[in-house]
Amino acid sequence: MDITLDIAQGRLRGRSTAGIASFFGIPYAEAPFGALRFAPPTAPPSWEGVRDAVALGATAPKIGYRPPTSDILSEPVVPGVDCLNLNVWTPDAAGAGLPVFVWIHGGAFVNGSNAVPIYDGAAFARDGVVSVTVNYRLGADGFARIDGAPANRGLLDQVAALEWVRDNIASFGGDPAQVTVAGESAGAMSVGTLLSMPRARGLFKRAILQSGAGHHVISEPTALKVSAALAEMLGVSADVAGLGGVPVGAFVDAQRDLGDRITVEAPTGVWGELAFNMMPFEPYIDGDVVPDLPYTRIAAGAGADVDILIGTTSEEFAFFLVPAGVTDYIDLDRVRLVLGAFGVDAEAALVAYSAQLPDASPGEVLIAVMTDWFFRLPAVRLVEARNGSAFVYEFTWRSTLYDGRLGACHALEIPFVFDVLDKPESARITGANPPQKLADEMHRAWVDFVSEGSPGWGQYGETRVVKMFGEQSEIVDDPRAETRELWSTVR
Repeated sequence: MDITLDIAQGRLRGRSTAGIASFFGIPYAEAPFGALRFAPPTAPPSWEGVRDAVALGATAPKIGYRPPTSDILSEPVVPGVDCLNLNVWTPDAAGAGLPVFVWIHGGAFVNGSNAVPIYDGAAFARDGVVSVTVNYRLGADGFARIDGAPANRGLLDQVAALEWVRDNIASFGGDPAQVTVAGESAGAMSVGTLLSMPRARGLFKRAILQSGAGHHVISEPTALKVSAALAEMLGVSADVAGLGGVPVGAFVDAQRDLGDRITVEAPTGVWGELAFNMMPFEPYIDGDVVPDLPYTRIAAGAGADVDILIGTTSEEFAFFLVPAGVTDYIDLDRVRLVLGAFGVDAEAALVAYSAQLPDASPGEVLIAVMTDWFFRLPAVRLVEARNGSAFVYEFTWRSTLYDGRLGACHALEIPFVFDVLDKPESARITGANPPQKLADEMHRAWVDFVSEGSPGWGQYGETRVVKMFGEQSEIVDDPRAETRELWSTVR
């Protein structure tokens, strides 16, 4: 049935199903096109009468996934220009004081949206949490360094969404003083950056970082090089006037082509630090919006008053290598080259990883190395920077896809966290018959953290306590200590 309520912008009509009220496509800023292209997010727009909020809002322009990634991840496109929107689920719009969960989607800063089916917030609302999922500008629109435009516009969008939550969530029964911001992959990297940003201070009490931490930003010179290359490809100047005059479709196509070019050229060293993360459109250190490397800011005390839940999956990088068939062509010499590029003693590392994975193929060793470099070690370092003040987890359950070789890959935990294993989109990454018991356990831990500040196990302090979520979940002290120590002077 329909349900209506008032917020500062006007009256909203949502829908109530099985006791959960949902409101979709609520604009938290005006459409960032035309005169507002590359501008900071505006104040929330208002309207007369009743605005329908029963259909998902427009998604931001994005490059889209290609096979085989597109076979695994759902990437809906909702047409329209009002892409700076959010969705809200609440168990009691007439209530008050409910904890709030705000989800920032992943997608390497060039893909993703709040329309992805497995980001359905109904299960959180069912369990007493007001759930919010947000869109933000992607790719060059959100993150390119453009002369005449504010830096890191995608992050400014996220801050604007959190300010909207602060100012409006009480109308949905939520408590603006009990906000948890959460995200996975680029979403978690965003959360790590928000923790370090002066503009985001005070907008959230807790933070959840899934497969992302405080290392994933680039320098301004690298961002300048990327935007210059993009402008050259388009035959325009690298400023608001030049890039802003390019039609959206052509602009997105050029970003895709530039990403392909960087992938091919990165091993030559011409793109510098991008060889280590392959994300040309991501937050950059501008000295203002992003004052410094987020990890450095966090180590200096930024975000010290925020409760943290952080973790990774066991075999993150299998997501990027197994479906593409890369692992079968990896030999130990290739693993040595990667380790050397990271600055690790390759022979000592191979000894440590061989002891950890005695039956692993070279491709599986590379998955472990890349998982550690890109995901596990940044998470560990963020926690260490806070003197162990965080709850740490690892997701160990293995997908049944690709004859089980996909393993506990990147993004696999999301349908368990949202308790949406019954959705067909979940099976695209889990495979058949994922364990509902594990979803019950993991979702409950997230709800408890959002509601009470503790997911149900001890903090990573004097002992390196890690909750391992798997077929048989357990608490482990300092898992894989040898490989963690291997990176101590490097990552």
